[in-house]
Amino acid sequence: MSNENPVTPVEVQPRPVLGQLPKYAAGKPPAVVPGLTSYKLSSNENPQPPVPAVLAAIREGVDFNRYPDPLATKLREALAGYLDVPAEDIVTGAGSLGALTQILQTFAGQNDDDVADEVIYAWRSFEAYPIVVQTTGADAIEIPNLPDGRHDLDAMAAAVNAQTSVVLLCTPNNPTGPVLTTAEVEKFINSVPANVLIVIDEAYNEFVRADDAVNGIEMYRKYPNVVVLRTFSKAHGLANLRVGYSISHPSITQYLRVIATPFAVSSLAEKAAVASIENIDGVVESVQRVVDERTRVVTGLRDLGWEIPDAQGNFVWLAFGDETPEFARVAGEQALSVRAFGTEGLRVTIGEEEANTRFLELCSKYPKRPTLS
Repeated sequence: MSNENPVTPVEVQPRPVLGQLPKYAAGKPPAVVPGLTSYKLSSNENPQPPVPAVLAAIREGVDFNRYPDPLATKLREALAGYLDVPAEDIVTGAGSLGALTQILQTFAGQNDDDVADEVIYAWRSFEAYPIVVQTTGADAIEIPNLPDGRHDLDAMAAAVNAQTSVVLLCTPNNPTGPVLTTAEVEKFINSVPANVLIVIDEAYNEFVRADDAVNGIEMYRKYPNVVVLRTFSKAHGLANLRVGYSISHPSITQYLRVIATPFAVSSLAEKAAVASIENIDGVVESVQRVVDERTRVVTGLRDLGWEIPDAQGNFVWLAFGDETPEFARVAGEQALSVRAFGTEGLRVTIGEEEANTRFLELCSKYPKRPTLS
């Protein structure tokens, strides 16, 4: 019989950074309230289905036993024609978040001297940013928004240093809503070193109606260090199929294609996205219906004396502060789920007409008001 001590089992441990990451919190479904239709306003989903041609294309199906085209060639060619950019400048991903993850995995992380890159972004902004940034090994540098929910681009520019590898600009900003203007973005681009990658995240671009809003594709055409992110999840109503893409110059795409997840966009998703582009007039009409409802909601809130940031996405932001959890609770009692961010505020997605009307009725009776001060 051996006298050796038994080996103590050692648990497999994840990378230490996982203990520092915030957890992504998807929008919760609405509660069931007797006598009321429940509405989910906690996720920035399009309340309308894709255009009929897309649904027809999906019903036709694909060869599910075959791998998809890893380059999504038909989709990139359709986008190239629609956006007037070279197909070679487009790299697809599983939603715009998948495309962003590929960018950060390529251009951010640990340097050869074990010094971490820095990625700068506004905060609060898209809640996945700190997760995908820090999982690359880079340091997340969060710059507080201005009181009106806009990026503080001067402060972001001042934060750029030798370790800065990427800057993320979210326009319209999720969850606060305002856009960045062409003039301020060009000023920002020209104020930072040309070797800093500037990502313009335009997930909600189709909902924008501000005349002076920046157009990421115009910036990409002028500046070789700009990457544009867009998605089919919002305006096209394809959130469940996960189709997104980035647009950048070959000096960037040559590296993105090395990192890009193979087969990230399924054949079914590609087919649906192509059909949506081919029937873009129907998509535009669908988006306009959401914009019209957004206008009604924004006007209704301001008529009540509520202060809210400029809303250029498919959502509104309520800066309720400590009152945030209570408003979310009361909304839940009305079978409306909204997205609460701690004690900062709430994001309410523009939903079905009845949902928006009920939301406004709730706001008209709520005793407190959000402010931007």
